[in-house]
Amino acid sequence: MSSPDAFSAFKAVLDGYVAGPGGLPVRYENQFCQDLIDADTPAWVYVEIYGDTYRQDTTGAPGANVWEETGVTFAHIMVPSGEGSSAARQHAATLMSLFREKPIGNLFMPDMSIGAGEPGRDFPNYWSLALTIHWTRRDITSNP
Repeated sequence: MSSPDAFSAFKAVLDGYVAGPGGLPVRYENQFCQDLIDADTPAWVYVEIYGDTYRQDTTGAPGANVWEETGVTFAHIMVPSGEGSSAARQHAATLMSLFREKPIGNLFMPDMSIGAGEPGRDFPNYWSLALTIHWTRRDITSNP
């Protein structure tokens, strides 16, 4: 899992998206989605935010070193099964535009992909296309 800082940064942007016009419902790891499934929600997003590594990037005085956390965020765009992939691609492009060339505090997203070179996945009543966002976050040891 990612650090609380990385999770909160992504969640803040996505909360703004949900509250805006045309925003889809968003659910995160270990949140219930059954309400969306039962309501036959036409499209929604399941988000997973993972930190891969947390490493020291500088060597200096204790409490004054730069640390780099790297990770990936998957935004699974869920659309009804059998209705094609066009709507999922459009929603993924909209979400990607929230993060392109827009660092969030000390979080930087240099690589993104719609589909990540893999086919979509089928779930009961839904088909999923993943927006993949690779990210890095730098902080100083002395920052809590």
